[in-house]
Amino acid sequence: MNRCLIFKNMKDSQINNIIKILKKELAVGTMPIVSHLAEDQRDPFVILISTLLSLRTKDEVTEVATYRLFELASSPEEMLKVPVDKIAKTIYPVGFYRVKASNIHHTCRELIERFGSKVPDNIDDLLTVKGVGRKTANLVVSLAYGKDAICVDTHVHRISNRLGYVKTKTPDETEFALRKKLPRRHWIIYNTIMVAFGRKTCKPVSPLCSQCPVNRYCDRINVTLSR
Repeated sequence: MNRCLIFKNMKDSQINNIIKILKKELAVGTMPIVSHLAEDQRDPFVILISTLLSLRTKDEVTEVATYRLFELASSPEEMLKVPVDKIAKTIYPVGFYRVKASNIHHTCRELIERFGSKVPDNIDDLLTVKGVGRKTANLVVSLAYGKDAICVDTHVHRISNRLGYVKTKTPDETEFALRKKLPRRHWIIYNTIMVAFGRKTCKPVSPLCSQCPVNRYCDRINVTLSR
């Protein structure tokens, strides 16, 4: 194990080089399930429901649950016809599957009654839907509609701070900091890249700094041990 205590004072302009390198390193197996879904089909309803299922759930579990669920129903109207208990059994073992099954019904009802069965294409409206937070709203807007938005999860928050690109305490703070300084052309891809990078190399504990393709740019903030 190596101790990483050298700070390199990352320059903001270097984020372009970092993203270029990490794009080349992007491995299909490390991409989040919603990114795969967006590549296959940009169905906002599928992406919204899959993102809701993914909360506190491993990606491989989310993927299987998503495909099973959408074999039962493919629209808000069809989903409401499926009993909550059956949805729960179908999406098991995603985290909090009973609560999520009930929330799926509630979400579908809101989409039908308030938005004409369509998933909103803007963050403000999405945030009014029960269970939809900023992470989910940004992901739907960017991946389903191709609009500029920055989805910040734990990987994006951790890595952006670890690099020294932002200095924030929460994912929400990171989102707004990135909106101010991250070049707009990188907004949509940023989450996919950082999630894949965080799973493969820039892990939460003891990151693989010796194998990191962008270590020459990284300030290694709060990294005391690495491999």
